[in-house]
Amino acid sequence: MSPRAVRIRRFGISALALSAAACGAFGPERAPPQMASPGHYAAKDQSLEMPAADGAAQRLGAGARPVPEWWKEYGSDALDALVDEGLTNSPSLAAAQNTLKAAREGLRAQIGQSLWPSVDVGFSPSRQRALAIPTLSQQTFLYDVFAAEVKTSYTFDFFGAAVLADRALAQQVQQQDYQLESVRRALAANIVVATINAASLQDQVAATEELVALGERRAQQTAARYALGSVSLDDNLAAQEDAALAAATLPALRAQALAVRHAQAVLLGRTPDQAPEPLPLDSLHLPGTVPLSIASDLLHQRPDILAAEAGVRAAADAAGAAAAAMYPSLTLSASYGRGGFDWSTFASPAGAIWGVGASLTQPLFHGGALVARKRQYEANYSAAVSQYRQTVLAAFQNVADTLVSLEEDANALAQSERAANAARDLDRNAQTRYHLGASSLYAALSARQQYESANVQYVRARAARLADTAALFVSMGNPPAGEPAAGEPPAGEPARAAARAALISLQH
Repeated sequence: MSPRAVRIRRFGISALALSAAACGAFGPERAPPQMASPGHYAAKDQSLEMPAADGAAQRLGAGARPVPEWWKEYGSDALDALVDEGLTNSPSLAAAQNTLKAAREGLRAQIGQSLWPSVDVGFSPSRQRALAIPTLSQQTFLYDVFAAEVKTSYTFDFFGAAVLADRALAQQVQQQDYQLESVRRALAANIVVATINAASLQDQVAATEELVALGERRAQQTAARYALGSVSLDDNLAAQEDAALAAATLPALRAQALAVRHAQAVLLGRTPDQAPEPLPLDSLHLPGTVPLSIASDLLHQRPDILAAEAGVRAAADAAGAAAAAMYPSLTLSASYGRGGFDWSTFASPAGAIWGVGASLTQPLFHGGALVARKRQYEANYSAAVSQYRQTVLAAFQNVADTLVSLEEDANALAQSERAANAARDLDRNAQTRYHLGASSLYAALSARQQYESANVQYVRARAARLADTAALFVSMGNPPAGEPAAGEPPAGEPARAAARAALISLQH
């Protein structure tokens, strides 16, 4: 490398270092505001041991790391296959991925345009007819022009306006990266919940169909007894009403079951007519342990919080860029090429053309636009800070509500199981007594109806516990990929790593 090239390179590096150092002089604090970490999430202290129900006692793993592929904790290969299919074929996830890809390319384009010199090559042959000098006899004349040039220019960002703008865009890309992760986790959660609901509704429809059949038999038996004069008209009409009311619940339940299957198919990237068959509810096993991160760790794990944090940093850098844009900028330009009015001149040493120039610009008056823009981005920063606080509070609320629901689900399931077991024993006793002639068919049918009703509530309680377990897994976010640098969010995701590599020389 020639001494001149070395001097130019050193000058460029010095200018870049100067602009990077100037970044700290503009813009508000990039770090998100400190948030108080609660001692426990819910309004009351949460026990780590959930109430035992349905033969399983679930436990909360205090301080445990979140589980990335948490759906595998349900112990169902069929469920794992459905989630994998959805993550592979979902159009909504593909749209979010392509949006992120477009944002990355936009970042690369802006960095390339603002941090590196522009070099262009042009060749412009032309033939022109122009006016001559008035004293000449010929009023116009024809001539050819041949010109070829290499032009370059570079704007020195002494006050960091371009660097801050690039860094703001990098944080926006990082924010979209976290939002993509939120979409991915939400998709997985929706598939799991839809699978649980489809399995639950399948059992509920079966139990309700049995309940409706029993109601019809009971109404028929009551009508026969009324014809024989052994029951009153009121009893007969009441039995008919009960049968009709039970049958009226079945169409809506069937429609709900099909709607859940249709939604599940769309989540998987299928058409509704290709909806998968519901899994047996018994094939989904309740995870024995669910991680429960402490509040301070949650801030570095949930994608929505990390996205809001990236939004604060982006808004701070954008405000800094708006402030830095009010200071001078220096642009150097140079060109070299060949030109002439004929090919012989163009190719000869006399055809060499070149130019160098410098432009120093200091904004003086723009009708208040620069000051207004600075205030605009400062207001955006304040809004991003408030949004970050709200996101953190909403995340704490989400975890608290899920923990309470999970505990009360266990309590409800325990009582539903108790009621179902009692109704089953009552049904068995009633059937035994009926076959022995010690009880009427009407009493046996009534006992079976009570059992089926209790069984429907039991199935719903089981499904609620499974679904809220999935909600708690999702609310914990992702395990951090590595220890974060000072003042920076955890690293590890592809877009974040790419943005950091692109702007490594710009950070301070």
